[in-house]
Amino acid sequence: MNARLNTAVLIPCYNEEAAVGEVIRDFRGVLPHARIYVYDNNSRDNTIEVARAAGATVRTESLQGKGNVVRRMFADIEADVYVLVDGDATYDAATAPEMIRCLLDNQLDMVNGARVTAISEAYRPGHRFGNWLLTGIVRWIFGDRFRDMLSGYRVFSRRYVKSFPSLANGFEIETELTVHALHLRMPTAEIATPYKDRPEGSTSKLSTFKDGFRILWMILKLIKNEKPISFFLVIAGFFAVSSVILMVPILSEFFATGLVPRLPTAVLSMSMMILGFLSLACGLILDTVTRGRCEIKRMRYLNIPVIEG
Repeated sequence: MNARLNTAVLIPCYNEEAAVGEVIRDFRGVLPHARIYVYDNNSRDNTIEVARAAGATVRTESLQGKGNVVRRMFADIEADVYVLVDGDATYDAATAPEMIRCLLDNQLDMVNGARVTAISEAYRPGHRFGNWLLTGIVRWIFGDRFRDMLSGYRVFSRRYVKSFPSLANGFEIETELTVHALHLRMPTAEIATPYKDRPEGSTSKLSTFKDGFRILWMILKLIKNEKPISFFLVIAGFFAVSSVILMVPILSEFFATGLVPRLPTAVLSMSMMILGFLSLACGLILDTVTRGRCEIKRMRYLNIPVIEG
């Protein structure tokens, strides 16, 4: 690995005094030339003191939520290579050099660390199923390139970080990170990395159902924003099919008797068909707008020079 490259390890933290010191020491051991930053997100324990004692540069972000912290880190820190990892000591620091080599040797923009573990306490069945379901939706809609979309362990190029328009507030940030790479068709890779349970005294801040629904809502918003023609085509199809179902018996009765006794149903059917056409028109218009936005983001991305390994 080129020691002249400016590498930054970014560790977002919230109440991680039991784990953050171990994370800093582990990454200092495998990436001795890297600068390590801990961004504290209103911790009520001694996370800041432990991180400083371990040798990290500590800063704070007052807006609560991992998405807000990541947005702040990406804006503040200048580097050639960025390593983003959670501060809970569940990810394997020894994989970081391999991920960075993969990024540099292949001139990639993101390398995702896919979690591999047999420890049920580390990766609970509910989280595993939710990750499989949500990752499957993103793979189906945006492209089949990642197996672990919700991993908190990634390596980025400067090109990626400085062109990423972060909008997420909480744990849905991983979804946004993944879709940004997929939508712009950035060169990416995924490397398996060991995953272990948290050290004693460290507790998960992820709520299976609450954060799961927030991630699902983020996926729906990203589909609407990045693939509006597909999003509104589904809505248009729903209204069109409903209109036809309502109209069939009315037309049958009209051809048989020449009468339309159920006028309100006929009006409802025509209204739903009109809504279907309006949804289709919205999708077509927004698709044109989205293509223009995508071109602007792509040009911003290409304006940042590639890092030579």
